[in-house]
Amino acid sequence: MPTPPLAGGTAGPAALRPLIDTVLTALHDGAALRDGPLPAGGPDTVTPRTRTATHPLIPDHGTGAHHALRALVTALTEGAADPAHPHCAAHLHTPPLALAAAADLAASALNPSMDSWDQAPAASALEADLTTALAAEIYPHTPSPDAVITTGGTEANQLALLLARERHGPVQTVCATDTHHSVARAAWLLGLPEPVTVPAPDGTMDPAALDDTLSRLDRPLLVVATAGTTDTGAIDPLDTIADLCTTHGAELHIDAAYGGPLLFSPTHRTLLHGLHRAQSVTLDLHKLGWQPASAGLFAVPERHHLTPLHHHAPYLNADDDTEAGLPDLLGRSLRTTRRPDALKIAVTLQALGRTGLADLIDRTLTTAHHLADLITQTPTLDLYERPTISTVLFRPTDADDHTVATLRRTLLNRGHAVLGRAHAAGRLWLKATLLNPHTTPQDLQALIDLITATTTDLAVTTATTPHHPTPRTEGDTPR
Repeated sequence: MPTPPLAGGTAGPAALRPLIDTVLTALHDGAALRDGPLPAGGPDTVTPRTRTATHPLIPDHGTGAHHALRALVTALTEGAADPAHPHCAAHLHTPPLALAAAADLAASALNPSMDSWDQAPAASALEADLTTALAAEIYPHTPSPDAVITTGGTEANQLALLLARERHGPVQTVCATDTHHSVARAAWLLGLPEPVTVPAPDGTMDPAALDDTLSRLDRPLLVVATAGTTDTGAIDPLDTIADLCTTHGAELHIDAAYGGPLLFSPTHRTLLHGLHRAQSVTLDLHKLGWQPASAGLFAVPERHHLTPLHHHAPYLNADDDTEAGLPDLLGRSLRTTRRPDALKIAVTLQALGRTGLADLIDRTLTTAHHLADLITQTPTLDLYERPTISTVLFRPTDADDHTVATLRRTLLNRGHAVLGRAHAAGRLWLKATLLNPHTTPQDLQALIDLITATTTDLAVTTATTPHHPTPRTEGDTPR
């Protein structure tokens, strides 16, 4: 077998073209075989079919590039949960824009490693400009805001706790009951006290409870507020929380992984009023920014706040190289090798502009409100509340939690819909997280019809299934 060609250099594009064509054909064929938002049959069907199609993964003799691409890409696509399908709406799992995916291909082909300038000359300049520009969107009134690219909200939230610890020592984190789980994990990883949680009776942090909690805790304190909770998309009262932090001498971090991109929408950015008052902010553009994962951001109001991330490794940032003018990139992340995720983000922002991105955001939020309208117009469904961003919770009227869970799994196993689940107001709800700007009112009505028909089907099945009492064995006590 000849030596395989490389993706880079002047010869790389010619080698990539036929391979990309094979990949695109496999993506099409796999989606046609799946014919829905996810494969039918559940794990018991998907897993063995995938293993059969891809076996052996390490053959003695290679099958060749085109055969391997066709086999594995087709199998992966047939077995994928496709966020581009309007009925795939369980999680903050966005359908990436084609232009962002194309930019990601270029990043893979060029393969800059963002840990030293000599591995990423232009990419390091692009990343520096992009992070500064995005930080300025969050902190428009500070002279030198900055940000670093992260793998997502989990890494960004960990950085928030890490930098607070470096500034003040072992900080006590305070957050609401619906704060993302990564905050508690970050405290555990960093050896910090377990976070103190305050109630969120209406889905957002209770300011009175926060005031009481901050009054009785020892300093230093870091409050974590949320702009877009995972379960409901709710946004905490950011300005009020910032006022309480000022009163009690606490720092504030805002996890805006979900809601942060609302900044680009003149219609909806008021939902984030007070965001700029935080000492740090988490933002994810692989959620409401339509980027392939990952595309996270951790922003601070002043560049020097990132100084504790500096690290010295002579083979990457020798002092004399830095003094000679080579940029030091190790302080831009806790990771060493990392991809140039700034490229796809920059391409998207430049291609769409502010108005184009705002249009995508506004379309998506309008779609969520339309779904809420359809639910309220359906007598057999209950709506939890109007959506704040694009998350809609609902459930069949008079159903118990077991029925809701069974309904969700039935839709999954049949390959008909991907819906999430969330607990709110003491009950289990179906969760539709709408992130597809191409979803139509007809798509939403079809989803409602599918859910009501499946609910009826389950009710009929339950009613016609004979009940056989479980036999008691010796020693059982009747209840």
